[in-house]
Amino acid sequence: MNKFEKEKIDRIKKNENNVELFDSAKSFFLETVISNYSYNFSALGLPIIQYPQDMIAMQEIIWQIRPDLIIETGIARGGSLVFNASMLALLDICEAIELGGERGKMINPKKSKRKVIGVDIDIRSHNKKAIETHPMASRIHMIQGSSIDPLIIEEVKKLANDYKCIIVCLDSNHTHSHVLEELKAYAPLTSVGSYCVVFDTVIENLPHKFFHDRPWGPGNSPKTAVLEYIKTHPEFEIDSSIQNKLQITVAVDGFLKRKS
Repeated sequence: MNKFEKEKIDRIKKNENNVELFDSAKSFFLETVISNYSYNFSALGLPIIQYPQDMIAMQEIIWQIRPDLIIETGIARGGSLVFNASMLALLDICEAIELGGERGKMINPKKSKRKVIGVDIDIRSHNKKAIETHPMASRIHMIQGSSIDPLIIEEVKKLANDYKCIIVCLDSNHTHSHVLEELKAYAPLTSVGSYCVVFDTVIENLPHKFFHDRPWGPGNSPKTAVLEYIKTHPEFEIDSSIQNKLQITVAVDGFLKRKS
């Protein structure tokens, strides 16, 4: 480990006890929720309902793990699908260069095995069209249906059989029961050493007033599902170093690393 990396790790470790930093981040985050901050961004031209900090975290995880498949539940406007697909495309290019290929030469996407599978109960026609006509479309496989429908789960598992290195991202219905069923279905597909990322666990830390028109809220959230799941699945652990680094994240205690 070089000096720069060691200093970075030490800084992130110190953040665990930096009360002022955590308090200021929490205050800022509350204001962003009120102002719908996460709806302001796009990825490769499509809306992405995520925080920039979490996008950076996904970029770092994808570069570290170098997956050949990313499974996502929840598609929305498609920005996350094309963002993750673009990261897979960059992996192909970088690996070709590392292997001695012509610098900058584009890998034929139709010959690349790397894919993103997106599952959503309702893929709106205009969103589907935008995704299917996007330059990253050949790297994306969309499935319409409930992510906890046994037939959908079986379809995803069948597709995943052809892949060795998998990242899972859960970001659909945010109720405890739904996320717990998603974890039971998809977390086991996560490769050893890779991540299952559960988004919107931060719901557990927000005031009830933010969820008066939603079926989820504190006490009934992705985070409560994560905490229940890992009680009986010691192969996963919460990688708190990621949230300590980000400070601003919707995936508090949601970066689950598979140890075995």
